[in-house]
Amino acid sequence: MVLLATVTLCCGVVAGALAVLEPVLGRAPEKQVADGRPIESASPTPVRVVGAPFVPNVNPSQR
Repeated sequence: MVLLATVTLCCGVVAGALAVLEPVLGRAPEKQVADGRPIESASPTPVRVVGAPFVPNVNPSQR
């Protein structure tokens, strides 16, 4: 219980400090990690599926 209270208190102090300092430091700019364009492939690679197709069992009493 003491460890849980200590971790909670530390996290609260960090979150409170960041909330207080946010107006001074400003928000960090959001980074765009990828383009919004879809990847275009000249020739799609055919895929071979081995085995029976998956059919979910929606009725558990039926096996």
